[in-house]
Amino acid sequence: MTATTPPALTDLLHAAVTAVGGVEREGQVAMAEAVQAAVEDQSHLLVQAGTGTGKSLGYLVPALAHGEPVVVATATLALQRQLVERDLPRTVQALKPLLRREPAYAMLKGRSNYLCLHRLHEGVPQDDEDGLFDPFEAAAPTSKLGKDLLRLRDWADETETGDRDGLSPGVSDRAWSQVSVTSRECLGATKCAYGAECFAEAARERAKLAEVIVTNHALLAIDAIEGAPVLPSHEVLIVDEAHELVSRVTGVATGELSPIGVNRAVKRAAKLVNEKAADALLSAGEGFERVMELALPGRLEEIPEDLAYVLAALRDACRLVITALGETRDKSVQDEDVIRKQALASVEHVHEVAERLVQGSEYDVVWCERHDRFGASLRVAPLNVSGLLREKLFNDRCVVLTSATLKLGGDFNGVAASLGLSPEGVKAPEGEEEVPPWKGIDVGSPFDYRRQGILYVARHLAQPGRDSGREDMLDELAELIEAAGGRTLGLFSSMRGAQAAAEAMRGRLEHPVLLQGEETLGELIRTFAEDAGTCLFGTLSLWQGVDVPGVNCQLVVMDRIPFPRPDDPLMSARQKSVEEHGGNGFMAVAATHAALLMAQGAGRLIRASGDRGVVAVLDPRLATARYGGFLRSSMPEFWYTNDRNQVRRSLAAIDAAAARPATAETVEAEA
Repeated sequence: MTATTPPALTDLLHAAVTAVGGVEREGQVAMAEAVQAAVEDQSHLLVQAGTGTGKSLGYLVPALAHGEPVVVATATLALQRQLVERDLPRTVQALKPLLRREPAYAMLKGRSNYLCLHRLHEGVPQDDEDGLFDPFEAAAPTSKLGKDLLRLRDWADETETGDRDGLSPGVSDRAWSQVSVTSRECLGATKCAYGAECFAEAARERAKLAEVIVTNHALLAIDAIEGAPVLPSHEVLIVDEAHELVSRVTGVATGELSPIGVNRAVKRAAKLVNEKAADALLSAGEGFERVMELALPGRLEEIPEDLAYVLAALRDACRLVITALGETRDKSVQDEDVIRKQALASVEHVHEVAERLVQGSEYDVVWCERHDRFGASLRVAPLNVSGLLREKLFNDRCVVLTSATLKLGGDFNGVAASLGLSPEGVKAPEGEEEVPPWKGIDVGSPFDYRRQGILYVARHLAQPGRDSGREDMLDELAELIEAAGGRTLGLFSSMRGAQAAAEAMRGRLEHPVLLQGEETLGELIRTFAEDAGTCLFGTLSLWQGVDVPGVNCQLVVMDRIPFPRPDDPLMSARQKSVEEHGGNGFMAVAATHAALLMAQGAGRLIRASGDRGVVAVLDPRLATARYGGFLRSSMPEFWYTNDRNQVRRSLAAIDAAAARPATAETVEAEA
């Protein structure tokens, strides 16, 4: 090979797979080739790559070979860590002789994820809501908070990155808030006494020099929405776990206004501005609190007159305070710059959300929430983010989106629409805004789902009602768990359902039942993975966050189809909007939401080539309703049955094989 001839992609991929101790997969090669073609053409690509494909290397190898900055955005901490701590170090070293260079890589997160040395050494400003000037002095050393803060101080001397995720075990959010700042609260490196040592600034500098920058969906959304670039300039964006992107962007684009937040802003700003401005904000805050005390939860299609009045007063008072904060200085206030910056951040946030609510927009959804502990709050979210993503994400760069679940109902068009893309191969009508073209590819999975797994739908059960106790479902669940010898991951559509099922099973079965919320999620999953015969029950984070290959997870149960709640303000507004534009709101919103979760949930079962098991759905609508076929086609292609006796025999055989590993090859014959 001459110096001018780039190495073949297949040679690079082979070297990388060997370095991480993996096995080269046909789908992985197809994915890498498709990603490389998209990068070279500067086109857009959606790639569905099933569990076990090795999709991380499928996009990392062509990204490293590209030689120009590439941003990789992921949804979960686990995958970010895997990329930066395992996959990238090994891959870079393996490719170095072939590429004849050593590509640099870096992790970049939002500022509040990094330890702030100013906060650590100077303490929280006096006007903070906790009233602590120096939390290290004020917190009792024997308290949980005190111990966490002392450990953070020691860790600050050891850490090279200041990244919260590098602290193990972690600390509470309250403890971390004492040593971190948001981007709005930050003084800026040039004004801060610790600017030269700042961990967040160091992370940004490393990212500027890297070829591969690993970040998260939230920072990607902030970079796109807020218009102030956070990420280095790049021509290629790779979005992993892309099924999560729309919800993460929606979260970043959602504003919240609560009496607690307003009171915090009043408290922080009042002593720093003139009496007129301070009184205006205090009065507006009290008016807002009075109105919110009577607010009922639910969507507000129109802002009531009394609420509109106090929101306008709050907006105007905030504007007055922001101006006053810029005009007044008081050197008698200790640590004035920090207190002023923090006050400004709080007031600006209240101003922005109040202004958004007062102005109103047909593209926003507004609702009120009530929380037992925190009281009422107003929330405002975009009706959809497809236009935002189309405009901000797909212009001027190649975008590759990948996940194990992008094809819903058999094609990519549902996910593509949520991202602001037209159906594959369809051009915008003449005169309409041009939509970026894209290509979809499904590289499959190395697993033989029909041989390794069964999809069982309990067609004989009664259809779940909103408030029914579902005794027949609990009976079915107990029988399935007994047949499986435990080894069950229970995925429930509500926390109440998970708690009721856990209580019922603990009273009926000898198998231990772990319940989400009774211990940290990481600890629960670790116990479930290590203790044979144990069951783990929980809600949303379990549908997507459990990776337990082997014999300890051989039955995945879904209590019901996870449609959004009928009273979910945002989902119901989106459904109504689709219907008003002539579409099928139920299929576009509710069924698509359920399909995505069911595909993710079913994906918890088969995590390795030797895994066997059953996905049991205890909701007959999956077999009987017209939309059942759409939902089933979004899940892995398991062998499908409604025969309860067959499933019990199969589970018993799988359980017996798990207890005798030496004869595992007989499972298929026994099942």
